[in-house]
Amino acid sequence: MQKVALFGAPATGKTTLAARLASELGFRHTDLDDLLFTFDGALPLAEFRRQAAEITSGDAWIVEGNFSKLADVVWHRADVLVWLDFPLSLIVSRIVRRSLRQLTGREDSAQARRLTWGRAFFGRRSLLRSAVRKYRNNRPRYVRQVDETAALGVEVVRLRSPREVERWMAALCRGEAER
Repeated sequence: MQKVALFGAPATGKTTLAARLASELGFRHTDLDDLLFTFDGALPLAEFRRQAAEITSGDAWIVEGNFSKLADVVWHRADVLVWLDFPLSLIVSRIVRRSLRQLTGREDSAQARRLTWGRAFFGRRSLLRSAVRKYRNNRPRYVRQVDETAALGVEVVRLRSPREVERWMAALCRGEAER
């Protein structure tokens, strides 16, 4: 396992798992959100794709983010595609808890510095509403795209709970999962 693409709905632990994998495997970890969102705003799609393709042209990398529109330059170049496919109820509870930590200043991140109560919970495009909408709308497309990626020879690991993530990581650390 030299090239790992990791994706999942918001609040599934993508960044945490990617950091753990980077530590275990000794590879560089890139969060696609950090690449896309600059101080000047979001990159144009062509530039975002170019930069993602540059990162995944190397021999060893871990890339995480929810950008299936980059499947050809990220997922298809991976050895392993990890899908954190948690239940909606868990995702909602995690978004609420994380947003409350960020809004009360107990957690700092680029997202936390832009977060407001409306952006978190109440607006038409709030994090919470967007997560529910994306979960319902994107999962069927993800299934198709993951199947296409697997057909290219990429190993797909679909983890449906935090417990499955822990078991998979334990097996990886023991050398029982493919490295």
